[in-house]
Amino acid sequence: MARTGERDEFVARTEGLRRQLFAHCYRMTGSLDDAEDIVQETYLRAWRAFAEFESRSSVRTWLFRIATNVCLTFLQHRSRRVLPAGLGAPGDDVAAPLVFADANVSWIQPVPDALTDPAAIVARRDSTRLALIASLQYLSARQRVVLLLRDVLGWSAAEVAEALETTTDAVKSTLKRARARIEEYSPVPDEVPEIAEPARKALLGQYISAFENADAEKLRTVLRDDAVLEFPPARTWFAGKRYCVPFLAGQVFGEPGRWRMLPTSANGGQPAAVSYVRDEDGGYRAYGAAVLTVAAEGIARITAFGDPSLVRWFGAPDRLPRPAR
Repeated sequence: MARTGERDEFVARTEGLRRQLFAHCYRMTGSLDDAEDIVQETYLRAWRAFAEFESRSSVRTWLFRIATNVCLTFLQHRSRRVLPAGLGAPGDDVAAPLVFADANVSWIQPVPDALTDPAAIVARRDSTRLALIASLQYLSARQRVVLLLRDVLGWSAAEVAEALETTTDAVKSTLKRARARIEEYSPVPDEVPEIAEPARKALLGQYISAFENADAEKLRTVLRDDAVLEFPPARTWFAGKRYCVPFLAGQVFGEPGRWRMLPTSANGGQPAAVSYVRDEDGGYRAYGAAVLTVAAEGIARITAFGDPSLVRWFGAPDRLPRPAR
């Protein structure tokens, strides 16, 4: 009976932090699946140690310390995750066959906003943006965690040092190197000003309409001249509207009605769409999800993930029915 009461107390004190922990683990790994596994392991370890937890720190700090160490152990056995722009120069032949990465490449995944803490999205929209997640992958695991604990979670150098069992001087030195590395080499530049929610929704609506109606000219009007298009698992990517639009029109759009999309948001308020492609029976099967980087002048980046398993993360169905006549 005592253990049951202890479990109830554990749930009451920890469950409200699950989304924050998930966002932290996603920032560390760039993967929804890995973040979920790490959060589960974090709660398992926390439950086992809960009887000895003496509240010398807050439950939040205690859980984040556990999650951070689980992440560090996990990353020792994983290669970094990337986006296509981190693998080479953009393509310039829109009619050429796509080049796909081999099985050893692990791709960054987008994170639905519904899975992260709403308050954190408002306070720090940039903390889960795809550009930051991609940049973090170029840091060592140690640099990554110090940067996140200090600059995103706002921990003091002393708190980070205690969590990592190191010195404050070591933390400060690691943070300095991490910040320099991020500034020196950001594989996916994303320096666009925030625009109001109605404008973001309008651009997303035009993007979806262009795809569903195979309307290359409509897409052309909403893309910035310097727009970038990535579509993992292909390692091919394009930079510039003059390449993006002909490629999509020639190799992706097909006939009107080939694509259907559901609007959503991901990675800290970025407009996103869950995408479906028509199959032989006229219904639609899951294709993946696209995340847009938008500015007042238009869409600056399209990152379209061809991964049907992403659909479930957005709470969307695996299939959409054939439209009624």
